[in-house]
Amino acid sequence: MGRTQGQDEQHEQPTGGSAPAVSTGPAVSTGPAVSTAPAPGAPAAGPARVVSLTAGDFTLTVNPVDGSEIEPLRPGTEPGRPARRDAAARAVRDSAARPPVLPGPAVPARPLLEREEERERLVRLLGRGRSVRLTGPAGSGRSALLDAVADRCAGLAPDGVVRLSGYGHQQPGELLHALYATVYEAERARPGRIELLARVREIGAVVLLDDLEMGGPALDELLRATPECAYLLAATPDTRAPSDHSHVEEVFLGGLGKAECLELLETGAGRPLTDEEIAWAGDLCFASEGLPLRFVQAAALLRQRDELNHSDEDDEEEEPGVFEGRPRDAVQVPLPTLAEGAAPAELLASRVSESARAALRIACALGGELPHHAHLPALVGDTHADTAVAELLACGLLTPVGTRYRLAAGVARQLEEVGYGDTASEEARTAARHYAWWTGHASVVPERVAAEADAVLAALAGADVVAAVLLARTAAPAFAASLHWEAWERVLRSGAEAARKAGEVAEQAYFHHELGVLALCEERLDRARAELETSIGLRGALADKRGTVAGRRALALVVDRENAVAAVSPPLRLEAPAAPAASPDAVTVATPAAPAAPASKAPKTAKPAPGAPAASEAPTAKVAPVAPGARVAPVVPVSAEAVTRMTPVVPVTARSEPPTTLSEVFEDAFPLTPKPAPTPALRPATAPAPSPGRRRRVLLAGAGALTVVALGTVVSLALSSSDTSPPAEGPSVTRTPTVTAPTTAPVVSKNDPAPEPPVSAPPAQSAVPGQSLAPTPGRTPARTPSRRPSATPPNSPPATSVSPPPTTAGPSPTPTETVVPSPTATTQTGTATATSPATGR
Repeated sequence: MGRTQGQDEQHEQPTGGSAPAVSTGPAVSTGPAVSTAPAPGAPAAGPARVVSLTAGDFTLTVNPVDGSEIEPLRPGTEPGRPARRDAAARAVRDSAARPPVLPGPAVPARPLLEREEERERLVRLLGRGRSVRLTGPAGSGRSALLDAVADRCAGLAPDGVVRLSGYGHQQPGELLHALYATVYEAERARPGRIELLARVREIGAVVLLDDLEMGGPALDELLRATPECAYLLAATPDTRAPSDHSHVEEVFLGGLGKAECLELLETGAGRPLTDEEIAWAGDLCFASEGLPLRFVQAAALLRQRDELNHSDEDDEEEEPGVFEGRPRDAVQVPLPTLAEGAAPAELLASRVSESARAALRIACALGGELPHHAHLPALVGDTHADTAVAELLACGLLTPVGTRYRLAAGVARQLEEVGYGDTASEEARTAARHYAWWTGHASVVPERVAAEADAVLAALAGADVVAAVLLARTAAPAFAASLHWEAWERVLRSGAEAARKAGEVAEQAYFHHELGVLALCEERLDRARAELETSIGLRGALADKRGTVAGRRALALVVDRENAVAAVSPPLRLEAPAAPAASPDAVTVATPAAPAAPASKAPKTAKPAPGAPAASEAPTAKVAPVAPGARVAPVVPVSAEAVTRMTPVVPVTARSEPPTTLSEVFEDAFPLTPKPAPTPALRPATAPAPSPGRRRRVLLAGAGALTVVALGTVVSLALSSSDTSPPAEGPSVTRTPTVTAPTTAPVVSKNDPAPEPPVSAPPAQSAVPGQSLAPTPGRTPARTPSRRPSATPPNSPPATSVSPPPTTAGPSPTPTETVVPSPTATTQTGTATATSPATGR
């Protein structure tokens, strides 16, 4: 059926260029034949399905049985520089890029009204080499304006005018390949990306890109890749706009005026309009904002109304016969309402033929894609169904897209609302089984399958898993051979998913193998390895030796490519290089620790601040001798406590300019092949090693510092113990119970400064001669006792006064210490009260 190999096309195709009739099953029906002749300018068909291609640096052999085989190009078989097509060949390609001629009555050409200003402006901008984006809503006549501009721009560029369709393309890759195939004669060859970019940069043409669906960075990439081309981009307002720096002119295409709408309606109806129709057309022009598509559909409504009313037949004077089916008084069909004129798809579909309505159901099931008119007899079951395309096109329900037709904007939604999409699953299954048979037939050339790519993909998406696996299995080799690799990848992914759901392990392994080969051809090595390893594993489970060998060969090429890439660009070394043992550029920086006064000018007795350590306790650092030839930074005079820092300088390769890329930054920081450091000039010898005497001095200084610290600790502990244990001998101690408030009594410290005498309560006079009740200096009630050494001279022993513990339950007495230095005794005012023997207070 679809896997017959070695049969020539002349044995399968009749003399007239037609293949056997299309059928939905193995049997061949007697309906009209499906033309499988190659498109004009396409190469003649070779052996069925076994095709050898050149893909970059590889030779690809498309094998539909075991999977495609790929191998490097043999020496001497590299393709040369492709030749450009001449004017005659470009004319053939241009005619092949337009929709085919439809069977049946010819569709009258529609005039281009009120577009002269836009056409002249577009031609003028394209003549200057500027790219223009023509923006207009669906049905505004963008495609018709592009055709008019193409006739005026035929001789502007050396490579002429190139027509491309951007429908379904979100990335510029396939558009660049299509542009390359249009300008250059490179059959059965798909260049690599580097060669592709080099060739398209040399193309100078006016490119008409209709139905654009990409913008932003993707459109910028397309424009940068072809600097010598002037683009006329037709898009809808909801398409992403180009970036600001792309320098693309913007031209908006609006609706027609009322006069032009009436003229277009009269031309489509083929007769003058009545007053009632003129008023109806005026309301429709306001409701539809003057879109030409609405008036093409309105003209079809008027023609259908005339046919129903028999207004085009001059039989009013004839008496109807007895056996005629029509009544004597025919019912007049009224004008459509304004709502029917704004959304006329339902009314138009109800007045077309049954074959046309069946074609509309198929188009709704395929997402708006209408199959080629040669497939409709087999899909519909009517031998004259191929004329339905012309009928639907005349009604304005179809619009041309590239080389095919699809439902006009808004028609699919209107038809699905009235039930045309109820049988979508059945119609999609029928279309999938039909295309599975047709794409696998030996007489169908790959270029013809590529022309039906959108319908095939739509049928694949709506079919069941069994039909989807069969269709993907037969269509994938055809897309690969036709160099339509975007459709090839989509078919392979859909087929792999359908095979997984259906449990077809062998078919799943085939699809993964093809995906790996495709990724290898496009230099996506990680994806190629993953797909090929999956395919090898599945085929190993099935004991498929031939498939496993083919997969291992392709995987070996992936490994070779990865090794070649690693050899050309080794990975970055992120670890730091080893520091040099001794750098000749070492810098000696003398950093003074603190400016010190000369020892001769220092005072003999220095009173340290409270809490500060003694001068003998500070660590002492010695200055290392500086080499005679080292560079010394003379910032300040170096003192005896200066610290010497040795900063090694790592020699690096100096650049004349600062690095601008990440690779240059890493090269500067971590050189791959560091150059040997130049031989430094003879420098004075470095500082000699420290002598044993110096080491002895350092050790003695450290031992002295430790001794001072130990002595300070012992003294501190002794003074702390003197605070808690009173001396054995001393002045008299008076014990007077003092009642205080229950609040926390302030604690007295011997080292705190004396507070100011209180103003409100002067101290009481002491009755003992020679005693003074003035406040004791160095005591503050709000400070905690300190364990630091006291500043009081040790020659005057303190006199303490301790209050006895309370004997009653009243407020607790607070023990009060009264320090009475000789010859006077002081009492803390506010916390301790001196008791006089004379007064008893």
